[in-house]
Amino acid sequence: MQVRRILATLVATSAVLLAAACAGDDLPEGSSGSDSPSAGADKGAVKISGQNFPEATLVASMYEQLLDDAGYDASTTLVDTRDVYMADGQFPTGIQIVPEYVGGIVDFLNTTVNGQDAKALTTSDPAASIDAAQSLLDDKGITLLDPSEATDQNAFFVTKDFSEAQSVTKLSDLEGVSVVLAAAQDCTGRADCEAGLKDVYGIDITEVLPLGYASADTFKSVLDNESQLGQTSTTDGTLESQGLVLLEDDKAIQPAQNLVPAVSTEFLDAHPDVADTLNALMAALTTEKLTELNASISVDREQPEAVAKKFLEDEGLL
Repeated sequence: MQVRRILATLVATSAVLLAAACAGDDLPEGSSGSDSPSAGADKGAVKISGQNFPEATLVASMYEQLLDDAGYDASTTLVDTRDVYMADGQFPTGIQIVPEYVGGIVDFLNTTVNGQDAKALTTSDPAASIDAAQSLLDDKGITLLDPSEATDQNAFFVTKDFSEAQSVTKLSDLEGVSVVLAAAQDCTGRADCEAGLKDVYGIDITEVLPLGYASADTFKSVLDNESQLGQTSTTDGTLESQGLVLLEDDKAIQPAQNLVPAVSTEFLDAHPDVADTLNALMAALTTEKLTELNASISVDREQPEAVAKKFLEDEGLL
């Protein structure tokens, strides 16, 4: 009888161990059960949206990888324009997080709520711009986390030869100089484009060629000396390889466009740890680093997801 009891115990124990081993076979690749960092910390799904251009794709991938690592089931859907994920100034159901720019989201909320002719709330100071829009953000249920030092503003460039020959490194160096400007279709009359260059900097803009924002045609126009000044962004990673030089906006006609996570306030209240995760990323990014990362994508043709992962690992965030 004693022998039978021992045998029965051994059989039962073996069955339990076999079941545990089989259960381990069902875990996702790379998972190690309770020893996995995310095990026991399934915090649910989180949906990221944003605009579909290389830099936004890069930053959204950083968000997704960080949130996955923190125990969330993150996914991303990018769209063409801001009004798709903020049709009436607020996130639609199912969207919790968006990689944004301070000036972009503040201006959008302001004009959506107060009309196209509303007095601007943005300045060159990101904190002041956010404070000015706080009531709009509260009404729409959106919280902006810590803005990054990294900023992607509209900017203007010349050729390296022009810069050296004319001793031009900042926009104020062009005061009184006659130039043709290649820029976005809506540049004329804008305070951050043609109007600001004329009224604030005193540049003689003889013509605006509507060739597009940071487009191939704009670059070619400046390189061919059809125009002398072209419009792009402060994080354009292609300028050096093309022999072009970005000019400093030393009189600050551009509103603050610092990177900033925009989060559903309701979601953030339920998941406050998200703030620490994304704020750490914002603290790690600089305009210089972002420009280098963009160059890896636009010049070196690396995939945004791989560039994002390497940066996060190098910064000790992943």
